[in-house]
Amino acid sequence: MAKPSSQELGAFLRSRRAAVRPQDLGIAASYGDRRRVPGLRREELAELAGLSATYYTRLERGESHQVSDAVLDAIARVLRLSPDERAHLHRLARALPPVRGTGHEDEVRGPVRDLVTGSPGAAVLVGRRADILAGNALGYALWNLTPAEIAAVGTAHAPNQARRVFLDPAARELFAEWERQAEDLASYLRLAAAERPDDVALHRLVSELAAGSDDFARLWREHPVRDCLHSVRRYRHPLVGELELNEEILRLPDDPGQRLIVSAAEAGTRSADRLALLGSLAAG
Repeated sequence: MAKPSSQELGAFLRSRRAAVRPQDLGIAASYGDRRRVPGLRREELAELAGLSATYYTRLERGESHQVSDAVLDAIARVLRLSPDERAHLHRLARALPPVRGTGHEDEVRGPVRDLVTGSPGAAVLVGRRADILAGNALGYALWNLTPAEIAAVGTAHAPNQARRVFLDPAARELFAEWERQAEDLASYLRLAAAERPDDVALHRLVSELAAGSDDFARLWREHPVRDCLHSVRRYRHPLVGELELNEEILRLPDDPGQRLIVSAAEAGTRSADRLALLGSLAAG
């Protein structure tokens, strides 16, 4: 029986084969050719990567565990993988041991809490499973957390940003580009699940989201893999209207899994004025 990592590897490769258009690689359809699969066939990928079809098929089925870097790089080249996707491919193919945590990954150190609460921008600290661990008043206001959610931050019942985005209809109004926000979250959870395949709570969260959201289930099947660390995020905030903010995501090296998300507006813009107004409302 294939190991979970082998199953993930096969699913990932199939999703990427399906995303590649044969004509983009110079493969012309012959007259009357009916393709039973979207994207590349296994045989086509194998030929372009310089592999035998049998060997590649065994790899995709999780039956081959001795894979060289050269083979993985050849497959990544044909599939046109991004750097994040290439690293993900190597992790799955190598069946690397889980990234070990300390058992206290969701505990927020005092200096980190001070950094978050004292940030001049909107700041929120999230954990490996997208639980909201800390934040400042402007960060909570920007994400439109309710008083009950704010009170639960940092507890065993902390609000979870993935649940909010996929299961709360209000999130579709708050995030002007909801589909991109959703894909960013699914991409992050895919990376986190690969790094910590032993995290039962994380996999329960994935199952819950897949059962409760058709959009999440679709994205999860598509295997998006992207470690988004900076972006321009647009909001339709119920209190101050439209905002366009620069978002920076900082990983905390001494606290694996924790990410500080800081949002700020370009000086002199309407978004800056509206964000300042939101800060005044939050302080009040």
